[in-house]
Amino acid sequence: MDSQPISVVIAGGGTAGHIEPALAVGEVLARDYGARITALGTLKGLESDIIPARGVDLELIQPVPIPRKPSVELLKLPFRLVTAVKQTRAVLKKVGADAVFGTGGYVAAPAYLAAKTLGIPFFVLETNALAGLANKLGVRLGGIGMNAHSDSGMPGEVVGIPVRELKVADEAAARQRWGLEPDRPVILVTGGSQGAASINAAVEEAIEELTTRYQVLHAYGKKNQAPKARPGYVPVPYIEDMAGALAIADLAVCRSGAMTVAEVSAAGLPAIYVPLPHGNGEQALNSSQLVADGAAVQVRDEDFCGPVLVQQVEATLGTPINYDAMRTALAASAQGSAAENIARRIVTRARPGK
Repeated sequence: MDSQPISVVIAGGGTAGHIEPALAVGEVLARDYGARITALGTLKGLESDIIPARGVDLELIQPVPIPRKPSVELLKLPFRLVTAVKQTRAVLKKVGADAVFGTGGYVAAPAYLAAKTLGIPFFVLETNALAGLANKLGVRLGGIGMNAHSDSGMPGEVVGIPVRELKVADEAAARQRWGLEPDRPVILVTGGSQGAASINAAVEEAIEELTTRYQVLHAYGKKNQAPKARPGYVPVPYIEDMAGALAIADLAVCRSGAMTVAEVSAAGLPAIYVPLPHGNGEQALNSSQLVADGAAVQVRDEDFCGPVLVQQVEATLGTPINYDAMRTALAASAQGSAAENIARRIVTRARPGK
C-alpha cells in the first residue's frame, strides 16, 4: 500500500455553485483520508476569494468558457482550450495528482482533457438538473459520471449534492454579528454569489412592510448598489459565514442554483425560490421536487415583486400550519452523505486497496 497521501485536484470554477460542491468533497478527502487537495481556478471566477479562505491551495489557469451559441468567442475556443490544457497538465504533474474531481465551470473541460492525456482517473459530478457542456464532455472522454438529479442528460449514478458541514458554534454570536434581535424571525435573502437585481428590487419594494414583523438579512451582491440599512434590515454585499446565516434564519428567499438548494435544504430551512430565468431552465428544475413535496415555494422571476414577496412570506413564515408542514416535508427529503460517498469512490478508484 502506498504510504504517501493521495493527491486530488478539484476543478469547479466560476460560481459558488461549482466551487462549493468541489470543496465539500475535497474537505472530506483531506479530513478522512489525509489527502493533499489542490484546486484549479481562474481570475475570472469567485475561486480566488473562496478557495484560499478555506485553506486549499489554488492553481490558476486560463478560463475556458464554452459559448452556447455561434459567436466570435466560439472561434477562440480551440486556442484557449489548448493553452489551458497545457497549464493544467503542468499542475497535475507538479502535485503528482492521483485523481481529478470536477463539477463543471470554466476549469472543468481543461481538467478532464489533461487528466485523460496523462492517464489519471477523473470524476465528473453534475449538480444541476440539466447537465452542462463541460461535464458532458468529461463523461464522453471516459470520466466517471455522477449526478445530483436523475435525467440530467449525462450518464452517471445519482449520488446527490455534496454539502459542507454547516455547523455553528454559537447562534447568538451569529445574530450579534449582523445586529439581529434574538426574538424576531429572520428572513435570509440572497441572489447567489453575484446577487440578483430582481430579488433586490422586490426587497426594496417590500422592506417597509416586512420589517414590521420580521428581520431581513439581505446579501445583495458585490456588483450591485448597496441598499440603505434600516431597523430590522441588514444589507450586506456577500455572506462569508453562510452556515451562520442559515442557522439563524427562519425562511430563505433565494435563487435556486443547485448548491443553494442543497445547502438550504440541508439546513432544514423552508424557502421561496426565484429561479434564474436564463440558461436552459435548470434552476427551476433544481427546486421543482422540493416544491412538489411541499417543502418549498417557487415564484417565476418575471412575477416576483414586492407585493408577491410579502404575500409569500405571510403564506409561509406567517402561517404556522403551512410553515410546520414545510419543515416536516424538508425533513423527509433530507439528502444523505453525498460528500463522503463521493470521496470514498475517488480514493477507491485512484488507489485500489487503500
